[in-house]
Amino acid sequence: MPRKALFPGSFDPFTKGHQDIVLRGLKLFDEIIIGIGHNTKKQRSFDVNRMKMLIEEAFQGNERVRVEIYDELTAEVARRTGAKFLLRGLRNTTDFEFENGISQVNRYLFDDLETVFLITSPQFAAISSSIIREVHRYGGNVDRFLPYKL
Repeated sequence: MPRKALFPGSFDPFTKGHQDIVLRGLKLFDEIIIGIGHNTKKQRSFDVNRMKMLIEEAFQGNERVRVEIYDELTAEVARRTGAKFLLRGLRNTTDFEFENGISQVNRYLFDDLETVFLITSPQFAAISSSIIREVHRYGGNVDRFLPYKL
């Protein structure tokens, strides 16, 4: 049975740090689904359909990566798609504390679901979507942080 992982997030925007987690995750999994979820606590800065298209372009030609938009519980997306793993990146201990709680709830909702954490590569540790949104909002060039052109 193929090892399938769901990499969930709002990806507003999807960064080179996210891309690095997916590429490294491909060493562990046969297929990775990048799930662009709806976060009720956030107002999107970048159109979700455009972001899906840009991420697909960044992985063009890689049949082991696909992108899906969803508006349901992450555990339900994993169940529906047959993903038995959630892939998450950790930049620091704050990320771990946050992600650990989510991981526990997802495991409660879908008992067969395991969360796999990858530590962010050092060159991407300072990149966050919120910082990139802020720089972009005020006209700064964010191209070096993204695997595509906005």
